Amino acid sequence: MADTDIRAEIGYCERTEKKPYFYANAHEKDFVPLKPVEVELRDARGLDTDLDREGFTLVQHRSALDDLTDLDAVKRVHAPEIVELIKQVSGCDHVQTTPFGILRFSEKSGSNAAHDNSHPARFVHVDMSKEAAAGARAQTAPEGREIIRSAQYNVWRVLSAPPQDVPLGVCDYTSIAPGDLLPCDAIFDPLDGSPEWGFGNYLLEYNPDHRWYYYSNMHVGEALVFKTSESDPDRAQLMPHGAFDNPLAGPESPARISLEMRGTAYWFA
Repeated sequence: MADTDIRAEIGYCERTEKKPYFYANAHEKDFVPLKPVEVELRDARGLDTDLDREGFTLVQHRSALDDLTDLDAVKRVHAPEIVELIKQVSGCDHVQTTPFGILRFSEKSGSNAAHDNSHPARFVHVDMSKEAAAGARAQTAPEGREIIRSAQYNVWRVLSAPPQDVPLGVCDYTSIAPGDLLPCDAIFDPLDGSPEWGFGNYLLEYNPDHRWYYYSNMHVGEALVFKTSESDPDRAQLMPHGAFDNPLAGPESPARISLEMRGTAYWFA
């Protein structure tokens, strides 16, 4: 066991008769039946993980943009960088990004109320249900090309100095049984007052076979890339993930700031 392997509580949920749901901002309205479990999280640094097997990998990647909290600049400069990064790690032919970035802050920063969808997700979830993801991939597919495969990716990086007080844990796709996934609804309630919208999602029920990982002491010059959907049933389909308190980070550790960028990859015939 490495010095940076840890044990921490992970935000599992329990199965109930009522379908869970959660909001991007108004978490006081969530129905998320949490049942946390303490698990071992291995430090994945140095491990040979694969996007199509375990569903995640760490890459060295530095943006030309100095301030990745400037979301207008992120849209102009960083989104095209993410297109090239996803092409590089996946070998795909085309990438359609979600051009806006999502900033998240650990609670002790006091910054959550000023930003849309900025809370770290303390419950394990998958970004989209299989049905919702397949619909989204079809919606952004380039016209006039025969598509033989498509997949969605999340590119997650920290903007704050290590150690992260609230890192991101990921669960090895090969350790998940289909029955572990709990269907739920993700509801987006924008702070600008525009209409609510949502789609299907998953929470995760505890299974002792789950294998959890994180990357210790991440920095801005690297990115955690993980799979969120996939059309090929023989490859990793999705990546349950969630935030947790780092027992190696003392009270003086800086508050986590992170940036998520998302993109859909397509392979042509």
